[in-house]
Amino acid sequence: MELKGTSGILTGASRGIGVYLAEALAAKGVNLALAARNAEDLESTAKRLERFSTKVVCIPTDVTNRSDLENLVDRATADLGPIDLLVNNAGVERYAPFHEYDFDAIEQIMKTNVISAQWLTRLVLPGMVERSKGHVVNIASMAGKLAVPYNSVYSASKHALIGFSWSLYQELRDKGVGVSVVCPGFVSDAGMYSDWSKGKKPPGLAKPVSPQEVAGKTIEAIEGDEPEVLVAPLIMRMSKVMPYSVTGALSRKSGAYDFLEKTAVEAFKDQ
Repeated sequence: MELKGTSGILTGASRGIGVYLAEALAAKGVNLALAARNAEDLESTAKRLERFSTKVVCIPTDVTNRSDLENLVDRATADLGPIDLLVNNAGVERYAPFHEYDFDAIEQIMKTNVISAQWLTRLVLPGMVERSKGHVVNIASMAGKLAVPYNSVYSASKHALIGFSWSLYQELRDKGVGVSVVCPGFVSDAGMYSDWSKGKKPPGLAKPVSPQEVAGKTIEAIEGDEPEVLVAPLIMRMSKVMPYSVTGALSRKSGAYDFLEKTAVEAFKDQ
């Protein structure tokens, strides 16, 4: 899809990868509605976009609240016109042994990472289908392609988001609406891994990618109507063709699972 002059909604736009996605989209000429809970942080992202000749509106939104999402779509449409692009980027995670997980945390992760994306997609999709124009991008994770012990609910949510994306891609492929799912591995300098890692490096097989690379690959996915993009080291991308038993054995042998267990233990102590 040609991006210049289109109107888009970006969730999770106040921090992490969302800031880099906003910059990449604005650089392509997308008029943006930025959505996240923190109004002050949204304004900070908007300020970074002032160098681009696009229109930007900030709409504080709790993506787990359906009324907030309805307001987001209404305001974005009123300010920018019909929505051509939706980037579902909002996400949360929590490292912990599953048998010690808080029930509310399970619900929060699934609502934020999966249900909100489905709700928001449902709100914008009728207009896209009617105009035979549009693109939906779901920012998932390599955690949706692999087994991620000690972050099992997040991993489950990203598996679900990938399945939703694949199914929707097939459903809409003859209706002029594209769907892409982007799956980053660990991301350096910005985002959830950067927040909790505190400088700890994962095993070599899981070498982090940059947020700029994630944003660039997302743009390529939209423009090329690519159904799935894996933004990760080669060995992780090879998981697409490897059986589960092989990826599990490699992850265990590389020290990745030990790294995840130590991360969960430390995170649990900090709560």
